[in-house]
Amino acid sequence: MEQLKRTATCGELSAARAGDAVVLNGWVHRFRDHGGVKFVGLRDRYGITQVVVDEDADRSLKATAEGLKNEYCIAVRGTVRSRPLDMVNREMATGEIEVAAAEIRVLSSCETLPFMIDERSEARDELRMKYRYLDLRSFSMQRKIKLRHDVCYYTRQYLHERGFYEIETPTLIKSTPEGARDFLVPSRLQRGRFYALPQSPQLFKQIIMVSGFDKYFQLAHCYRDEDARGDRQLEHTQIDMEMSFVAKEDVFEVVEGLMAALFQRALGVGIETPFRRLSYDEAMNSYGSDKPELRFEMPLQDFGALAAGSGFGVFESVLTDGGTVKALVAGGCGDYSRKQIGQLEEAARTYGAAGLAWMKVSQSGGLEGGISKFFAERAAEVTGALGAVPGDLLLFVADQWKTACTALGAVRTRLGRELGLCDPSQFSFAWIVDFPLFEWNEDASRWEAAHHMFTMPQERFLATLENDPGAVKGDLYDLVCNGFELASGSIRIHDPALQQRIFNVVGFSEEEARRRFGFLLEAFQYGAPPHGGIAPGLDRLVMIMAGESSIREVIAFPKNTAGVSLMDDSPSQVDQSQLDELGLQIVERESG
Repeated sequence: MEQLKRTATCGELSAARAGDAVVLNGWVHRFRDHGGVKFVGLRDRYGITQVVVDEDADRSLKATAEGLKNEYCIAVRGTVRSRPLDMVNREMATGEIEVAAAEIRVLSSCETLPFMIDERSEARDELRMKYRYLDLRSFSMQRKIKLRHDVCYYTRQYLHERGFYEIETPTLIKSTPEGARDFLVPSRLQRGRFYALPQSPQLFKQIIMVSGFDKYFQLAHCYRDEDARGDRQLEHTQIDMEMSFVAKEDVFEVVEGLMAALFQRALGVGIETPFRRLSYDEAMNSYGSDKPELRFEMPLQDFGALAAGSGFGVFESVLTDGGTVKALVAGGCGDYSRKQIGQLEEAARTYGAAGLAWMKVSQSGGLEGGISKFFAERAAEVTGALGAVPGDLLLFVADQWKTACTALGAVRTRLGRELGLCDPSQFSFAWIVDFPLFEWNEDASRWEAAHHMFTMPQERFLATLENDPGAVKGDLYDLVCNGFELASGSIRIHDPALQQRIFNVVGFSEEEARRRFGFLLEAFQYGAPPHGGIAPGLDRLVMIMAGESSIREVIAFPKNTAGVSLMDDSPSQVDQSQLDELGLQIVERESG
């Protein structure tokens, strides 16, 4: 039987093709029987074309059409014809034509669908992931996967034009501490030894710089054994970049140009550069986050000076203990109920606050409700200092500086979403700079690298590195957009002696450092150039561009929050013979 090979897609035909004989291949999107005339909406990834089986069509053709069901995969041979003017569908790209079928051939049938294939599936996430191959047929998912493809293509194009080489790094590597748990892979040939899947290509891209390739990139697959959430998966992809002989401003210029190019080429959206710059302290103090949502202002404000001597014991005791009181003016929220304020308080408690104090600005300009009795006589002073007006809701968190900022920042973010202040058509980028290089781990009673151990300290802190690690700022930077961390990077250490000083601060002896990172430290002894880089998250970037809030919406085959792929049921058990080859034994852990 002659193959009905596609000669046109379901999204390309127009009135200019009227009279042409064509063959279409695709899926039955919808089927309608209007008496003697039958209409088939035929879909492929390019669009939908209306196929018509006329009343005077051959009996066998009619019988075939009558047997069609949604998602049958079919081939259609027919003739393009213009629709009558009153039947033109302006909502469809192919709405001015239809194809009069001469032959329909069923290529494969379809079982009863677990959910309808439509513009966007409304099925539960678990069902969508189990039948991901059906979910991916929806126009919404098809557009997002195309957007991801476009971003990858334009990234390669942009970086190629600027002299970057795309170089692949290994997937089976040595286990090195990088902040999250490694996925370990047992070796059959070296029994009792393990590879790790890379959390990032960090060490290898630095060695590429030592190798003399001064501009490197790859779309790198990275693996971290950590709890999944909306913007995080066990495996993700990042646009990994490294450059030699650069300062952070050079990195910024490349990345800003890349973002502008991607948004313009993929979305037709102009992005203003250079991006805003905020220090870590500024971001935390004003927005309560190191990845602030900047599509609206509503900044956090210091309230300590007004809280002191107010007689409100909670505020005064926190100030006495060296803490701070942060305030937030929720414009126009003076009509919030106690229940709504309670929900805001829960958001603050989630991030460590003991509670959320509040009061309202009355229409007369006075203060009422909550803790207002402690400030009623100073209402004008309070509202003037905070820039509050009648109808506003004033919210407060008193705690140590970081906790107070983070907790009230979470309230600010929630309010921004509730009040519709986050314009989905707006993309607000910013660089966050001057991060602390070290963080104190209370549980382990030691300093840890806030980013990673290969970040260059800012030059002004080199002399006091060991004496006051908590004050040291790193030459590292994050790119944020719409409340998400989009990229993280730094200028790297290339001096072995300085690298060992960092290891000493975080408790790595020279012997331990050699055991974990010996190959990198050895490479640094052979003329390592100054270098730095960054790694924008591809999944998060496409998620933001697509207007989604979960990266699962832009990954073809994601895992759920338990790290399970419902479609192929992984992770799964393996045969005992496979374990025996690897010298492994499964030991059940006792519960409790």
